[in-house]
Amino acid sequence: MIGSPRLLGARPAAPPYSLSGAGGTAPAPDRPATRAHLRAWAELLRVSALVTVPGDALAGAAAAGRRPGRGTALAVGASLCLYEAGMALNDWADREEDAVDRPHRPIPSGRVTPGAALAAAAVLTGAGLALASRAGRPALAVASGLAATVWAYDLRLKHTQLGPAAMATARTLDLMLGATATMATMSALAGRGGAASPTRSATAPAASAALPAALALGAHTYAVTAVSRHEVQGGSTAVPMAALAGVAGIGAAVLRVRPATGEPHRAPAVRLLLPAFTAAYLHTSAVPLLHAALNPSPPLTQRAVGGGIRAMIPLQAALTARAGAPVDGLAVMGLVPLARALARKVSAT
Repeated sequence: MIGSPRLLGARPAAPPYSLSGAGGTAPAPDRPATRAHLRAWAELLRVSALVTVPGDALAGAAAAGRRPGRGTALAVGASLCLYEAGMALNDWADREEDAVDRPHRPIPSGRVTPGAALAAAAVLTGAGLALASRAGRPALAVASGLAATVWAYDLRLKHTQLGPAAMATARTLDLMLGATATMATMSALAGRGGAASPTRSATAPAASAALPAALALGAHTYAVTAVSRHEVQGGSTAVPMAALAGVAGIGAAVLRVRPATGEPHRAPAVRLLLPAFTAAYLHTSAVPLLHAALNPSPPLTQRAVGGGIRAMIPLQAALTARAGAPVDGLAVMGLVPLARALARKVSAT
């Protein structure tokens, strides 16, 4: 061809984009843009806090006196979806406030659109309820209450006096979801196997046995949420001090062990691991709370909130071990390194 760069001895011009596929026509993805987009969603969903969720279901199953099973896995999946729905809905509801106080957040910075965040919240809520329904009607009922609490908190209760109580209720229900889903699926399996399947009224006492553990986790959540209301402006000494007293009381209550019925061989492991898990819980939550009480600046208050969120993992492990399942407690504690690694990349607050 006359004038062709190749015939004239010149180097062919590089194509405007790299080619892929057999036809060589598809542009390669913009990797920096893709990474930035993924990071924006990771910040929106606060993925570093996501690892605090699976322990709720495991602690609930243990407190109900059951080993983890299919229902526990379904509860974990439902909890993860509902938790992330709450994160997306939280930033959607706070988009105008964040534009002033936190302009770097994904929505006010323009990295995630408000419509996309709201749609994600709706889709994740539906997915969570669908997973819970696979574990049976009792689990779906608990999950529905959890979803309603999450939406009520983000849209209405967050900036009221009921905000901390709503968050505490959500965590309490999340642990109860693990207990209920585990019990419901085990009852269904027993029925299909020809054994006498327990009725709903018969399984209720076993699930309700998880209530003390759920209330302990809820109390911790209440304390952390109360402190978080001051993480932008700081200035509160009384709230971190009250939270510190609450954390100490929770630790003392968890250490009051009653031997697991019918499993005396686990007692030595419980006596060994329960104090270790409780000490980890107290160290993770109490130390930053003390710093925030002594110097209630926004950075130290935010650290106290982050520490309180991460402290849920050793608390879940302690509650699991207290119920006579120390091995499951160790599995929960295995999430701690992952939580620390993610916290260095994405803030949990």
